[in-house]
Amino acid sequence: MIDTHCHLTFPEFSGRVDAVLAAAHADGVHGAVTVATTTANALECVALAAAHEGLYASAGIHPLYSDSPCDWEDMHRAALHPKCVAWGELGLDRHYAKPPIALQRAVLDEQLSRILRWSDEGLAKPVIVHCREAFADLVPILASCGLPRERFVFHCFTGTPADARLVLDFGAWISFTGVVTYPSARDLREAATLVPIDRMMVETDAPFLSPQPVRGHWPNEPRHVVHVAQALAALRGMDPHELASALDANAERFFGVRWAR
Repeated sequence: MIDTHCHLTFPEFSGRVDAVLAAAHADGVHGAVTVATTTANALECVALAAAHEGLYASAGIHPLYSDSPCDWEDMHRAALHPKCVAWGELGLDRHYAKPPIALQRAVLDEQLSRILRWSDEGLAKPVIVHCREAFADLVPILASCGLPRERFVFHCFTGTPADARLVLDFGAWISFTGVVTYPSARDLREAATLVPIDRMMVETDAPFLSPQPVRGHWPNEPRHVVHVAQALAALRGMDPHELASALDANAERFFGVRWAR
C-alpha cells in the first residue's frame, strides 16, 4: 500500500519519522507522500523526503493557511527538488470562517497562475486539491485554470454522491481517508461506489482521521491506510489484495513514482 497524503512534518511526528515509517513498512505500507501546507513547509517536506527512502513531497499552500507568510520562491525551490512529485495542497474551505474566503481565493488564483507558468517551464506535476463544502465554487475555477483536468486529485473526499459526480465529470481523481470507515458516513460510502477504480486513491491525512478500527489512536499514521483500502474493498465487493494492487498502480501512475516494494 501507498499512503498518498500525510503530514509527517507536523509536530506529532517530530523526532520519530523513522519509527513511523518503519511501522508502516512492517504493515505493508511501503510509500507515502508528505504534503505541504505553506511555502516554508514545502521546503521542510522535501528535506524530510530526501532523508527517507519511499517518502515523497509536495509544494503548495493549504487554503486554511492562506494567511500564513508566503514566499513564492520557496515554493518554486521546493518544486525543483527531485523528491517533490506534486503541487498542493491547494483549494477552498468554507467549513471555517477564517481565513476569509476572499483571501483563500486570492491565494488560490495566484498559486494556480504560478503553477501553470512553472509547468510550462518544465515543472509539470499533478495537483492535490483540498475542497471542503466548496465544490460548486472550486470546480469551475480549476476547470478554467489551464491545467490538465486529469492531473487533479480531490484529497480527503468527504462530499456527497452529487459532489462526487461533479468531480468525476470534471475529470479529476478522488482520494479517500478513514472517514469512509465511520458509521455515520453513509453518503460518503455511497459516493465511493461511484468512483471508477482507475481514478481512486487512498490516504490517511495523518495525523488526522484515524480509521474506525483504530479510531481512538492519535496521531493517525501512514500504516493505518490499509484500513481505508479494506473498507473500500468490502464496500465494493472486491478482494482486498486485488484492490490494494490497483490502488498502488493508480498512485504510481498519478505521481509518476515507482515505489520499491
